[in-house]
Amino acid sequence: MDDLTGFQRDLLTVTAGLDEPHGLAIKEEMEDYYEIEVHHGRLYPNLDTLVEKGLIEKSKADRRTNVYTLTKRGSRELNARSDWEAQYVET
Repeated sequence: MDDLTGFQRDLLTVTAGLDEPHGLAIKEEMEDYYEIEVHHGRLYPNLDTLVEKGLIEKSKADRRTNVYTLTKRGSRELNARSDWEAQYVET
C-alpha cells in the first residue's frame, strides 16, 4: 500500500465499508469525507488503478453500473495498514 496515494487508500477504505460499493455510492462517500465534489475524471481512473493492482475487483451490476469489491489481497493490505496506524495513534 506504500505506493498508493492517500486518495486511493481512502477509496479502498470506502469500498470495504459499503454494502453495495458502486461508483456513485463511492463517489458520494468520498465527497462527504472530503467536503468537495469528486469528479468522475478523478474517481474512476483511481478505481481502475486499484483494480490493476489487484486490490479491488470490478464487475457489472447492469449496463451502466459497475460494482467494486475488495479482493482478499485488498483486505489483507487494508488490515495491515490499519494495524500499522494503530501503533502510532492512541485511541
